Amino acid sequence: MNPRPAPIAAAGMGTIMAMTDTQRGTSCTVPLPLLQLVSPALPVGAYAYSQALEYAVDAGWVTNEQQAADWIAGLMRHAQVHLDAPVLLRLHQAWQADDHERVMYWNQYLYASRETAELQAEDYTLARALIRLLIDLDIRHTSLLKEKKRLSYACPFALAAVQWQISAGDTIAGYLWSWAENQVAAAIKLVPLGQTAGQRILLQLGQTIPALVESAQQIKDDEIGQVAHMQAMASAWHEHQYSRLFRS
Repeated sequence: MNPRPAPIAAAGMGTIMAMTDTQRGTSCTVPLPLLQLVSPALPVGAYAYSQALEYAVDAGWVTNEQQAADWIAGLMRHAQVHLDAPVLLRLHQAWQADDHERVMYWNQYLYASRETAELQAEDYTLARALIRLLIDLDIRHTSLLKEKKRLSYACPFALAAVQWQISAGDTIAGYLWSWAENQVAAAIKLVPLGQTAGQRILLQLGQTIPALVESAQQIKDDEIGQVAHMQAMASAWHEHQYSRLFRS
């Protein structure tokens, strides 16, 4: 007879069943709630944003697979890893410690670091959507964010990760993967690229994420900040672009 599935408890998620292969001695070690948090099916509307990639394509900066890969990888390496990821780490730590003052400090720091009105609006809109979902899922402390006027998506993302007992490293890796997947999806529509080209880019990006997570965890408070001048200019120009598919 096959062995019974082994239960994995996840706070706020009920019991998730993972199949254990006793013959090979392997088991499922993926934090399954993380897969839900980073899934494209998560109803936050991230698919509506390109984070200035739309202008970069319109301006002729990104015209093929290699340029799309370079644009996305560059932003992940220089912007996400030096700003979003280390702030996400601090938000995760603050939520774990129930230090709500520290939570709001880093939330506002990240929100203030968005360089254009579009990027701020995107961050706020995604955060609000995730908060509404977490309230419906009965996640603790979500009500603390409900009336806030300046919110970054990383703040409720970190809260969900802590409540679902996802480690800080896995939380950062999932956040980077989700961001990269959204960017690739936008590139497929905009450049345009074929689905196979998009998968090649995702494969390349995914292979760099473990090292990027390590790098993000080494960044000190006074080293946090991004250098992405082209994205900032493209985002500002995108606000007045004649024809647009995306909201940023």
